[in-house]
Amino acid sequence: MSSRLKARLACWLMLLSFVLLSTVPAWTQDKKAEAQLRTVHGGVIDGSKNRVPSAVVYLVNLKTQAVKTYIADESGNYRFSGLDPNADYELHAEHNDSISSTRTVSTFNSRYDIEITLKLSNKKKA
Repeated sequence: MSSRLKARLACWLMLLSFVLLSTVPAWTQDKKAEAQLRTVHGGVIDGSKNRVPSAVVYLVNLKTQAVKTYIADESGNYRFSGLDPNADYELHAEHNDSISSTRTVSTFNSRYDIEITLKLSNKKKA
């Protein structure tokens, strides 16, 4: 192999190494950012501690006032993911004429996976 060919090959290998090494931090930053987002999940129960399918769970971002809803699955479970860890949230559940108390997820809570059971008990105000 000629010295000119070896030099050209070495140049290409260095360039390829640089490109590969410079993209690794971008991948790890994206995964780190995803890992820092919060998830709030749990179940909706009635006064007898039975799961309530089809209950509607409301999640309010107190910073932006954006409201998200989730209809509990057949096991009475709900899940909100991709939540901003720098925002406070309030959530409650409703089903027919019942409503749960409002629960708060605070920025001071350092957990990223938060489980909250919402108990339906109060009657909705007319």
